[in-house]
Amino acid sequence: MAYLVLSNGTVFSGTRFGAACDSIGELVFTTGMEGYIETLTDESYAGQIVTQTFPLIGNYGMIEEDFEGKSAVRGYIVREICDTPSNFRCDETVDSFLKKHNIPGLYGIDTRALTRMLREEGTMNAVICDTVPETLDALKAYSVQNAVSSVSCTKPLEYFPDGEIKHRVTLIDYGAKRNIIRCLVKRGCHVTVVPYNTSAEDILAQNSDGIMLSNGPGDPTENVGCIKELQKLLGKKPIFGICLGHQLTALAMGGKTYKLKYGHRGANQPVKEVVGTRTYITSQNHGYAVDAESLGNHARISYINANDGSCEGVDYPGLSCFTVQFHPEACSGPK
Repeated sequence: MAYLVLSNGTVFSGTRFGAACDSIGELVFTTGMEGYIETLTDESYAGQIVTQTFPLIGNYGMIEEDFEGKSAVRGYIVREICDTPSNFRCDETVDSFLKKHNIPGLYGIDTRALTRMLREEGTMNAVICDTVPETLDALKAYSVQNAVSSVSCTKPLEYFPDGEIKHRVTLIDYGAKRNIIRCLVKRGCHVTVVPYNTSAEDILAQNSDGIMLSNGPGDPTENVGCIKELQKLLGKKPIFGICLGHQLTALAMGGKTYKLKYGHRGANQPVKEVVGTRTYITSQNHGYAVDAESLGNHARISYINANDGSCEGVDYPGLSCFTVQFHPEACSGPK
């Protein structure tokens, strides 16, 4: 038996799987019925212990071809884990994957009660451990720091389409999901991925047709250097930002961000057009949001979340720039 201890003092008991080590992280939940492979390999979860609300996880194993990046989670909490996956594409079990990447997990946890607690009290820190700690000081002191630098690439990488190169795109890697690259390459783009701390001058020197700002983990306000470089890029090239890229753009434009009570994580977030009647069912993974009112008249809100009214998209007229909070390249809902 092992324990999940929350910073509010609540203790859940469960059974270990994955790595046999203790780990502190920010405890969050995700509501996807499938896609646990993408969750475990999405670098936007850096520094976090992830709880799956769907009760059975692992029935199709881990498939390396579907990985979104390096695993950066600090722990994994499920109701029931399947140790006999059945899928012709399966490479290994979730258990062996977690062991390989030194990530502890717990199963047998009442994930419904845990999720309700996070919804009511908000995101909080937690620790996976064999012995309940005598004090919660270390737990309460933990915070996710230097998240982007821990997951970004360290040198430029290039990706080519199979056929003719139609466009050249520079993708700034704040923790980019591989599917962003796949979707660009599929559309005939030559993609140059650059580290998060690449200067605006070096990016503009590539003379690409457009710049993409990727998703990523952590508090957007922590990335002061990235925000300064974005200010030099705005208006120079067409820019499209996703998730953290959406938040960093707002900060570069003088706006503000704030932390959501428990975030949006899952594949069923409804997003409404501000001008129009369509609602999209989107995939999301973020704990911070853009304060729409802080952007003023130089920005136009394009999408809002149908559940809580938070900002889901912004257009910047005259700058050839637009951003979205959700993941437009992900598959969500029926087609």
